[in-house]
Amino acid sequence: MLKVERVLAKHSLNLMRLPNVVGVGRGYKCVRGETTRTPAVVVLVKEKVPQAKLQRGAKVPQVLDYVNTDVLEVGELRLLSRTGYQRPAQPGMSIGHYKVTAGTFGAVVKDRRSGEPLILSNNHVLANISNGRDGRASIGDPIYQPGVYDGGSSEQVIAYLERFVPIYPAVNRELSCPRAARIQELLTNFVRLFRSDYQVRLEKINAAGNLVDCAVARPVKKEYIQPEILELGMVKGVREPRVGMEIVKSGRSSGITRSVIKVMQATVKVGLEEGMSGVFTNQFVTGQIAQPGDSGSLVLDTENYAVGLLFAGSDLTSISNPIQTVLDQLEVEF
Repeated sequence: MLKVERVLAKHSLNLMRLPNVVGVGRGYKCVRGETTRTPAVVVLVKEKVPQAKLQRGAKVPQVLDYVNTDVLEVGELRLLSRTGYQRPAQPGMSIGHYKVTAGTFGAVVKDRRSGEPLILSNNHVLANISNGRDGRASIGDPIYQPGVYDGGSSEQVIAYLERFVPIYPAVNRELSCPRAARIQELLTNFVRLFRSDYQVRLEKINAAGNLVDCAVARPVKKEYIQPEILELGMVKGVREPRVGMEIVKSGRSSGITRSVIKVMQATVKVGLEEGMSGVFTNQFVTGQIAQPGDSGSLVLDTENYAVGLLFAGSDLTSISNPIQTVLDQLEVEF
């Protein structure tokens, strides 16, 4: 490889001047898709063009100072922004409901009924922490990429809310029972006989808790999204999370982070917004892998099998839904 390095240092500037060339380096020559053990100067091009269509001065020499060359197609290189506008967008980037600051585009999944591609993230990212009856979100609401916090607007609509699993707070202040509402009104009227500025409010305790924080959105156009997770690649499938498993995620705020699963079948109380919390059951707990804005990130094992959907955390830990529960609840698959 020392000879390759010397040739590379000598010829790199001239190679970079060739049209279509975006980079040079050293590696091994590839023949018919197989990597050999022959050292080579590797020339990176936007796209491979047949030799017959290239002008003489635009061709990469097959040999430079007795060292083989190889040509690798890499496309047009650009800075990868997790918080900027991009089409096609990919998992790991900023996204959000038009009333939400910003979260993470978690994955591309497939509707089990129609086979159509959908964007997967959290309810609180794509549906504004809605229980389906509170007016916080409605099917068909616009989803921005990037999210509002990152400059997203009505001109950057990437998808429309398709469906979501409701999130129920631990204490529900909205009374759906007519009898309870009537009792609340009677008690308020009675108290106001003595204190006119007082009001009685009945609250319903939600004992069942929540299983997931998840939602999907339908892209405006299929070509607006791509399934490869930013800096991680394609999802290979699904695996059950387990204690001790090494995991990784790609998120809008903190990028690539890694940890291990520490606790399974956890029941946790999570702050949903100021003055409101929710209980989530059968979750798994990892080391701290997230910052605000990473919600919705897909959690994978070291072989790129999906194991969870990140939705909550603190400065010390992160919490995720088991991915199979998410897929079943939303009726989607990879």
